[in-house]
Parts: sequence; structure tokens; C-alpha cells
Amino acid sequence: MLTPAQSRTKTVAVKPITVPAGGRAVPLQVKVTAPAEGRGLPVIVFSHGNAWSMDGYEPLVDRWAAAGFVVVQPTHLDLRRNAIGFDDPRFGTIWRVRVDDLHAVLDHLDGILTEAGDLIDRADRTSVALVGHSWGAQTVGALLGARVFDAQGVPGEDLSHGGATAGVLIAATGTGDSLTPFAVEHLPFMRPDYSTMTTPALVIAGDRDQSRMSTRGPDWFLDAFDLSPAPKRLLVVPGGEHTLGGIAGEAVSETTDPDADRVALVADAVAAYLLDALGLGPGAWSRFRADTEAAGQASFRHKD
Repeated sequence: MLTPAQSRTKTVAVKPITVPAGGRAVPLQVKVTAPAEGRGLPVIVFSHGNAWSMDGYEPLVDRWAAAGFVVVQPTHLDLRRNAIGFDDPRFGTIWRVRVDDLHAVLDHLDGILTEAGDLIDRADRTSVALVGHSWGAQTVGALLGARVFDAQGVPGEDLSHGGATAGVLIAATGTGDSLTPFAVEHLPFMRPDYSTMTTPALVIAGDRDQSRMSTRGPDWFLDAFDLSPAPKRLLVVPGGEHTLGGIAGEAVSETTDPDADRVALVADAVAAYLLDALGLGPGAWSRFRADTEAAGQASFRHKD
């Protein structure tokens, strides 16, 4: 939960900042949101879900900035205005461009923070985490060590990046053995191998998230936790569907379970976990878990 002082924190946002990135049809741009004051600020690089952009997810981003994080949001190629749909021949390679986008952001983070004003002096470059939702969660997983199985079940190349020391996967793609025929045809890359995702991470899932891409139920979104090595944390949100109350924005059309309290729960879970995982707030996660369990707001699992 935000403290009373944090809830009054002034934040600033700077956009667009162009990031050097080769092989892209359009420039890679990011938005940076941060507290207006403060030093030693940890950094979150956030990967959005399909069709969104750096302008989405304000309910999460604003709350993280108020809690003391610098948030960097790249716009991936699949943003809605680019009109690259499932039937576009470019769609099949966007998953890899997304991964390259996050590599570019991490590799050029100093330049991004410099262009965002005084953040190069106020941000803690040793405390960097990756967070993603939906397709963004699979993208983040790749940088944390997960790979992608090909049609023969052979894991692909290692696309991990050492620039982030922790991550959060929100509504992450499950394994590919239960994909629907549509997903098999249009989303063959939706076959993550979590056995190599060794970076510490929190997995967040809704217990009513029924994907149209899988024949399984909401348990599909637990694979990132169940099949990855320790250390991992799992938060399951009761009643949560794919946008977990509206994390992409208030009253957006994708939200099937509007609930402002659920959005705050997800935002605060990410902040508490990362403060703990990055060594900036020892005990933050255990306190959040105790308070949340006492209120009956979520269930937890862990492996160390």
C-alpha cells in the first residue's frame, strides 16, 4: 500500500525519447515516468501487452512512480496504430523484435535517463528490474532466461540480459502444448521454456483468466512459476481476469473485470516484491504478503 506521503508524491513524465535500435521499421521510442524528487531511485523497464504502447498502463506506472520507481516504457511494433495484425507476415517476428527492444533499452539506459532530465543523477543504475504484462510478460521472461521451443520441441537461443536483477511476469503465457489451432497457426512462438528462467521473479495470475489461446483454464498462467527454478514468488488474485481489474487503463475495452482495488493490489505487489528483491526494502514483500493474506485479498506460493 502507498503511504499517505507517497500518495501525494508529484511525478513527472517525459516522452518521446528515441532509443538506438537497428532493424526496426519505425524508431524505438520510450516514455519515462518518475518521482519529481528523490535520489537512489530503482528502475523498472515495462513491456506492454499486445497492441498497447508507452501511453498505456498508467494505473500501474503512476503508482510505481509514486512509490519511488523510475519507469521506462518502450512502445513495441505491435502497437495498435501500426496495424500489424495476426495475418500480417511481419507479425511472426515481432516477438523477437520485442526482445531486442528491451535489450536496446537496457543497453542505452544511461542515455535514456540523461534525456529524461536529471534522472541520470537520481536513478540507481544498479537496481534495475523488468516487468511485463501478457505478451510483455513472455518478452520479459526471455530476458530473465526463458527460451522458446520450436515445433520439434527444441529450445531456442538464450536471449537473456544481465542488466536486470529481478523481474515480474503478469498474466504470462503458459506452455505451448495446449495452444488452440488459431494460436498454433498465428502464434507459434507462444511456447516458452521456463526451465532456464533462473532470474528471481514474481509471477502474478488471476484465478479467472481464461485465455482464448489455450485449451487449459486459468492454471495455464501458473506455468511461469511452476516450471521455473527458484527463487520465485507467486501471487494469485481472486476474481482476476486477464487485465486484473484494468491495469492497462481505466475503463478500457479489454477490461472484463473492472476493479480499482484489484489494480492497486497488483501495483503494490510489484513494488513490494521489487523493493525486497533489489535489496532496497528488506521485509517489504513479507509485510505485503501478511497484510494481503490477513485481508483475504490473494493467495501466495513461493520456492527458494
